[in-house]
Parts: sequence; structure tokens; C-alpha cells
Amino acid sequence: MSDTHTSHPGGAQVIGAEPHFSGPGPYVMAADTLRGEKVFNTVDERLGEIEEIMIDVPSGRVAYAVLSFGGVMGIGDKLFAIPWSALTLDADRRCFILDMSQERLRNAPGFDKAHWPSMADPGWTNTDPNVQRDVDTRRNN
Repeated sequence: MSDTHTSHPGGAQVIGAEPHFSGPGPYVMAADTLRGEKVFNTVDERLGEIEEIMIDVPSGRVAYAVLSFGGVMGIGDKLFAIPWSALTLDADRRCFILDMSQERLRNAPGFDKAHWPSMADPGWTNTDPNVQRDVDTRRNN
């Protein structure tokens, strides 16, 4: 198993993969193959799964991932917009890692499938700026 840490500015880190650049995966992947991928925190607690990958159409880059947390079989779960750069893809385990506690997500106001925040607001990145700050702080340490 390789312990490779590769990322680009604004991109997710990739670990557990031998460096190669002949896609697809783990460096070039279809967005729909990432839907449903499990997300764990750094102490291996399951946080949820990737619900959607949102693309910034003008730039052609991933804007953020939508993390589905809680609920049962997609019912009652909360959604969170997670900056793509805050996620690490563990290619060996086929999952993502996010440095955030279950408690933090449980107590944060997310959104649900019927009540998405206004995506037309360019300043919008998460329904809870404290979650966004927490992700940014952890990413920069």
C-alpha cells in the first residue's frame, strides 16, 4: 500500500494509490462513480456518504461534495456542502476521509433534499458557516 498524498489547489487529496496518470481513477474519475462512496472521519467513524458532486460550470471544477449524514436508507438524513479540498480519497479503502467529528455534524444545521439553499448566491458554501470554518481550520493545520 502506498502512502501517496497528492492534491492540486482546490482539489481533494488522494492516498493509498500508486502514482499513475492513465485514468480512469483514482486521479481522474467519473463523478457518478463517486456517488454513494462512504465518508469516514480520521478516527474511522462513519460520517455518511457522498450524495452528489456539484460542478462549478463556468470553471469546470468541482465546487463541493454533498455529504449525506444520518437518517435511514436516505430518509431523514441531513445534507452538507463539503469543500472538495476538505476531502481525502483513500483509494485502497475506496472511501473518503473528512476531518470532522460525528458530533459536529449531528449538531450542525444542514439542509434536506426538499430545501436546498440558494445556489445562486456566490457566497454560499454551507448552511452553517461554523461547519465551513471548522473544515477550513482543520484543512489548513
